[in-house]
Amino acid sequence: MEGERVSKYVVTGGGGFIGSHLVRALLAQGRHVTVLDNFSTGKRDNLREVAADCEIIEGDITDYKTVEAALQGARAVLHQAALPSVPRSLRDPLRSNEVNITGTLHVLHAAAAAGVERFVFAGSSSVYGNQPGLPRVETMRTAPASPYALNKLAGETYTRLYSELFGLESVTLRYFNVFGPRQNPDSEYAAVIPRFIRAMLAGEAPHIHGDGQQSRDFTYVQNVVDANLRALSAPKLHGEAVNIGGGGTVTLEQVVDRINDRLGTRIKPQHGPNRPGDVKHSRADIQLAERLLGYRPSIGFEEGLTRSICWYQDGKGV
Repeated sequence: MEGERVSKYVVTGGGGFIGSHLVRALLAQGRHVTVLDNFSTGKRDNLREVAADCEIIEGDITDYKTVEAALQGARAVLHQAALPSVPRSLRDPLRSNEVNITGTLHVLHAAAAAGVERFVFAGSSSVYGNQPGLPRVETMRTAPASPYALNKLAGETYTRLYSELFGLESVTLRYFNVFGPRQNPDSEYAAVIPRFIRAMLAGEAPHIHGDGQQSRDFTYVQNVVDANLRALSAPKLHGEAVNIGGGGTVTLEQVVDRINDRLGTRIKPQHGPNRPGDVKHSRADIQLAERLLGYRPSIGFEEGLTRSICWYQDGKGV
């Protein structure tokens, strides 16, 4: 059992966009990886070429027995599983609460019971809400503006409590607008960059909710993978919440312009009303991540956008 504990890493939501990148990174390190995913938002196809190299458990984090079984013998847990999207949480706050809060509590409790050495929780910059002040610093108050943001705040609070009360070494990584290959553009809840790329590759106008001047700290997925790997090996952690950003801001209008530049097109966006729960501006202060984890983004927005467009142009995301 001790030998198994040395190498077993569990990625909840491992069939998802970020989770599937983490699975590949862990396998590249020679880890034994177990994926727990119900594939409601993730895709088996995201794991197609590595499926034979890892254990895949199809199950839901809202079922405690399933979680308990998946975590037996695990050394570390990367908890990526969630029901994402602010609009989805507005449409179905009860299900969002069940998955994102109760499901997270299940994973935390099972991890503590199994003697897991390190727990990394995928948090969200949405916990800061629309309060004034940029960049966002971890010492700021939290002000969730949607059920999803509240879910994520509850998850990171539980993560901190399990560290303080039960000795589970843990950290929350507050992701800032992650993008990159394998991000699904099909859902009505899809993130803006894959939706914009898909539309513009087809010669169609991307749709922007609002005036397009809302700004985001878009973070290429490889930076997030690096932050997770660093969180696994960092010195003792105590449930801290840490910003993981890309190092700058871009407006949605500028994203459209950048895609046009790369495609050689002049497609104008269509504008619609603002969406309830959306945050106007977001930018990460990443000094704490640098101190605790040694994190610095290695791939900037421009390079990340080029890589993403190439992935969709190759037909992998269309």
